[in-house]
Amino acid sequence: MADEFTLNAWGRGRGRGRKQTQAQDNPGTNGVSKHVQGERGIRPGAQAEEPSYARPSGSCPQQPQEQAQPQPQLQGQWSRPLLRGMSNSLPSAIGTSRPVDIERAVSVGRGSSRSRVVAENISFGRRETRGQAPLSVTKPSNLISKKGTSGHPLELTTNYFELICKSDWHLYQYHVDFSPEEDRIAVRKGLLRLHEDKLNGYIFDGSSLFTSHPLQKLLEFTSTRKSDETRIKITIRFVGDVERGSPTYIQVFNVLMRKFLQHLKLQLIGRDYYDAKAKIQITEYMLDLWPGYITAIKQHDHGILLCAEISHKVMRQQSIWNLLEDARRRNGGDYRARFLAEVIGMTVLTSYNNKTYRVDDVVFDLTPESTFKLRNGESISYIDYYRTKYQIKIKERYQPLLLSQSKMKNRQIGEKDIIYLVPELCRATGLTDEMRNNFRLMKSLANYTRIGPHARIQKLMSFNQRLHSEPAVAQDLKKWDLNLDKRLLSIQGRVLNQENIFFGRNKRIISGNEADWSKGFRGNHLLVTTQLNNWHYVGPSFVKRDADRFIENLIKASSPMGFIVKPPTFHDVRNENAGSYVDTLERIMRSFQPQLVLCAVPNNRADRYSAIKKKCCIDRPVSNQVILTKNLNPEKGAMSIATKIAIQLNCKLGGVPWSVEIPRSGLMVAGFDVCHDTIHRNKDIGAMVASLDKSFGRYYSAVTMHKNGEEMSNNLSTNMVDAAIKYREVNKELPTHIVLYRDGVSDGEIPYVYSHEVRTIREKLNALYKNTNPVKLAVIIVTKRINTRLFLDHSLNPPPGTIVDDGITDPLRYDFFIVSQHTRQGSVAPTHYNVIYDTLGFDADKIQRLTYKLCHMYFNWAGTVSVPAPCQYAHKLAFLVGQHLHQQPSTALENLLYFL
Repeated sequence: MADEFTLNAWGRGRGRGRKQTQAQDNPGTNGVSKHVQGERGIRPGAQAEEPSYARPSGSCPQQPQEQAQPQPQLQGQWSRPLLRGMSNSLPSAIGTSRPVDIERAVSVGRGSSRSRVVAENISFGRRETRGQAPLSVTKPSNLISKKGTSGHPLELTTNYFELICKSDWHLYQYHVDFSPEEDRIAVRKGLLRLHEDKLNGYIFDGSSLFTSHPLQKLLEFTSTRKSDETRIKITIRFVGDVERGSPTYIQVFNVLMRKFLQHLKLQLIGRDYYDAKAKIQITEYMLDLWPGYITAIKQHDHGILLCAEISHKVMRQQSIWNLLEDARRRNGGDYRARFLAEVIGMTVLTSYNNKTYRVDDVVFDLTPESTFKLRNGESISYIDYYRTKYQIKIKERYQPLLLSQSKMKNRQIGEKDIIYLVPELCRATGLTDEMRNNFRLMKSLANYTRIGPHARIQKLMSFNQRLHSEPAVAQDLKKWDLNLDKRLLSIQGRVLNQENIFFGRNKRIISGNEADWSKGFRGNHLLVTTQLNNWHYVGPSFVKRDADRFIENLIKASSPMGFIVKPPTFHDVRNENAGSYVDTLERIMRSFQPQLVLCAVPNNRADRYSAIKKKCCIDRPVSNQVILTKNLNPEKGAMSIATKIAIQLNCKLGGVPWSVEIPRSGLMVAGFDVCHDTIHRNKDIGAMVASLDKSFGRYYSAVTMHKNGEEMSNNLSTNMVDAAIKYREVNKELPTHIVLYRDGVSDGEIPYVYSHEVRTIREKLNALYKNTNPVKLAVIIVTKRINTRLFLDHSLNPPPGTIVDDGITDPLRYDFFIVSQHTRQGSVAPTHYNVIYDTLGFDADKIQRLTYKLCHMYFNWAGTVSVPAPCQYAHKLAFLVGQHLHQQPSTALENLLYFL
């Protein structure tokens, strides 16, 4: 639940960082979810008709060819709509199932005299964050330095290895023609592969060829296509040398890196490689955990660096047939709907060829006894096919078949639209929501996935040694005249001074080495307090005694903090259904006009929680709180829970618990984030939250809903103007400086955010300010899910307040990293900040310090979080609307932190 309090908030979940959402209330989730969740599958990259080739003319030795095997396929239309109740247009699959091909970014004619090639729009799989995004320079030309000066120096180690090139190293590009024309990329690659001994090391994408050593300006070869004995003439023409640091230049290194991972006999799942031989069996939950690696090579301030991160993939020991049987046992005659809901969108692994597929539908009127046609026109049943081809005996003859649709990319290279899979031969991957809510299961996974700094460094060094000890990798490095450093990169960082936390009555405390001031509430008043006189408690009658005890503790905990709480009016609900709570709330709203309602619920049922939130945030807007009945009178930590709830209630009524010193007057900070609507999957929820006061404790919020593909710039700019107007109502003047922290942006979207959103925000703000002094604005992209890790003394996590603004940053960007939170388990992940627009007049040090200070201002946690508070508030609001409300909240609540 978005605001439901659990012991993890201030108790045993201390190392989790920032999010207190329902999906992350279980310890272990944060350390697992990033790399353990099942990814949306993709169709195997092997072509359906991998050709065999005759020996080329000349003395080239015959190279062994891998004969890709076709998957069973049926001709004709699907038996029914692909996704029931949804469009037949499938979501784009993540990643690619084979080493990524470089696509031509510039069109170079034959005989071109261009000596240098700069590619601006290289496609890198489905996302552009793996290697180098399309070249986007966001570093202001007038920026003197992006390095800060505050704090104390710190020697840090990173999870980067330097890729060393000689000073005269060049990357050359050639254009390859085939005569007669051959459109199939797989065939083109195979024909050219026969001459690889003459080309030495190269990368070929079907059109462009890249090498690190010069070839002749014009080369011609001849190969014979065995399928029809046609002789193919191959002509290779020089285009130019690729500019150092360009997207093409960097992408070649990433393609080489993925080739190295293939040499290590790792299994490609989604976009990353995993080691099936090193799997960890968790027999209690019938799971296998495959360790793997995420790699990316990019241009950094210290040169070209390889970022390597440890990853894990959950592989269930259950087959899809087992899941179908479970659905039958649990749901009886309605098992099909349950099974469809569980498996559609799931990524499955077929063990007979180690390929992954995305399940797009289940066809119940096809079985393994159904037949399909081979390439030679012969019909064969699935049972006979697998027995003949893989020596596999299918036991269940009447199971339905899974349907997987080919990606557009694979259809363009000649693969069929539809593939049918046998559930018995498919293993499920990833975790279900039920698994994620299983505390013991997630804790078991966390024992392996939450890797501490020392163990992580050992694994990274082992990975590096494994690369160097593989002869094929060493041979490729030699061919390309490259060297991979055997040491992790060391860089210089800084740690900022600990912040003062200000409470009421001019009291202040130091945040501490772990940036945790939860004990500071003992005997200290909150900064701004309210009174709770007219409020109502709603809950089941069987916990009335526990509710009385909780109210006593709440009043007792609130009084020393200066928050006056009077006893509530109690209301029993008829039963635990959502309708009973809604009816009770409706009677309360009509009769009492309360300040706040508190609902106690027995469990985490989403429908009941959504109903309560819709009633209190849309139909009858009022501040509200939801709490589990188990936390009304827990065995341990009763006063801690009461203190936490008291602070939340005070905030939801307009109070402010604490603040930090931010001396700049006239400053408004805002956060923006985007979440998907879980019901209307073609809609996105954009939430903006902006500060209204000097203590950065009061906020204005706005929510906009838009369809996928629609521009958000108009909505965001309108909300920014509304926030500035609200700021003027509170402070009697417009803000002089505005800082927007923009979350939910990938590298590939940065040019759009800069060219559209920033421009529109500037235009509308300038219209608001008219002839007065124009507002000074900064827009900062916030990226949390990154693979960069920082280590102190090779065995510790760096302390909160650690900043890195050199070495591993991007030379084309005004960016920096901050470790803002303390982590007791696993390795801490810094947050990456990229300043894409800045007219504030602040130097880099002030922006870094402001950003870290704001990480102290998230009132759901008495400690620092991983992103600035406005950004986290925006995430909480977008999550609430996308998960539970599915409508815009009432504007009556826009000046309150009702979503906390």
